Amino acid sequence: MNMKKLTLIILLAFSAIVLSACGSNGAALNNWPGLAADAARAYLAAGSFIYAVDLETGREVWRYPAESDSKHIYFATPVLTSDGQLLISSEGSNHAFTSVDPETGKENWIEPFAGAKGAWVASPLVLNETIYAPNTDGFVYVLDMKGAPSRAPIEIGGALWSAPTTDGTNIYVTSLDHQLHIIDPATEFQSDPIDLGGAAPSSPSVAADGVYVGSFASTIEYVQSSGRHEVVAEAANWIWGAPALKSGTLYYADLTGNVYSFDIEKRKQNWGGVKPDGPVVANLLIVGDHIYVATEAGTLVALDPESKVLWEKAVGGKIYTSPVAASDLILVAPYQAEFALAAYDAEGKQAWTFTPAK
Repeated sequence: MNMKKLTLIILLAFSAIVLSACGSNGAALNNWPGLAADAARAYLAAGSFIYAVDLETGREVWRYPAESDSKHIYFATPVLTSDGQLLISSEGSNHAFTSVDPETGKENWIEPFAGAKGAWVASPLVLNETIYAPNTDGFVYVLDMKGAPSRAPIEIGGALWSAPTTDGTNIYVTSLDHQLHIIDPATEFQSDPIDLGGAAPSSPSVAADGVYVGSFASTIEYVQSSGRHEVVAEAANWIWGAPALKSGTLYYADLTGNVYSFDIEKRKQNWGGVKPDGPVVANLLIVGDHIYVATEAGTLVALDPESKVLWEKAVGGKIYTSPVAASDLILVAPYQAEFALAAYDAEGKQAWTFTPAK
C-alpha cells in the first residue's frame, strides 16, 4: 500500500473514533482498539466499552461501563498496575480517566479531567506510585494512585501519541513534533528536547543507560540518559512501531513492510528486507525464539531469529494494534474484521475468537 494512503487511513481511523463519541449508541467496534492482558484475561478497549475476555474460553467476563454512553469512547491501551488496578482513559466529551477492578470491572475511581484539551491516545506510565498520563494536548498529567492530581501537569509540547517509558530513574516521552524528552520525576527536571528528525508515534524501547526510538525519519536512534544520541540503524521507510530488543539484537519494521534485525554490539544489520504482505504499524512482539509481526493487511507472521517464516495466518481486517502475549497465547485485535479479538498458540493454531454481544 502507498505510504500516503496508509497514513491517511490511520488518521481517518482516529478521526472516526473521536467522531463516534458524538453518536447515539457509540458502541461500534469500527475503530483501532487497545489491548492488554494478564494471566487470566485480555482487556480490550474498543468503542464505548472496555471488555474483559477469559483467556481459556474467549468469553466475555465483564464490560465497563454497563451501558454505552456517548460521553465515553475507548481506544487507548489499558494499563494494569502492581496494586491491582486497571487504568483506562476515555476520548469522550468529559475526557474521563478511570480505574477499575480487573477482577470485576467495578469502578474504583474516576478523574474527569475537565482541563484536558486533547485525546487520550497514549497509555499512562506508573512509576513510584505515581501515574503519568500523556495527552494529545501536549501535557503529561500526574496523578496519585487514587486518581487525584498530585502536581501540575508537565508541559511537553506536540501531540503525545505514545506511552512514556522508564529505566527506573528517568521518564522518556516521544511526541509528534519530532522530539524526545527526558524527565527526572524526582526533580521534575527536563532535558533539552532531542530532535529525532521525524515524528515519533510509538514509545521508546528501554536499553542499557538509555532508549532506542524509531521515527518518521526512517531511523532508529539510541538516546542515552545524559541526552547524548546517535543514529544506529536505518530503514527504507517511516518507522511507526517501537523497536523490540532481545539478547543484543534490535528488531524493527517500517511502513513499506520491511522487517529488520540489527546487531547492536557489532553495529551491523543481520538481515533486512524480510517483507510480509503489507505495511507494519504495530510493535513487533518477541516471545521465546519467535518474532511476531502483524501487518496492515491483516496477517500475523511468526519469524525465527534468522528471518525464516515459521508460519503466517490471515487474521482478517487490518492490524494496527500491537499483538500481546498472554499465558501460552498470542492475542491479536484487528480493525474492521468479523471479530474483535483472536487468540493463537505458538504453532499458529487459532484457539478462539471474541465478538462482543450487543
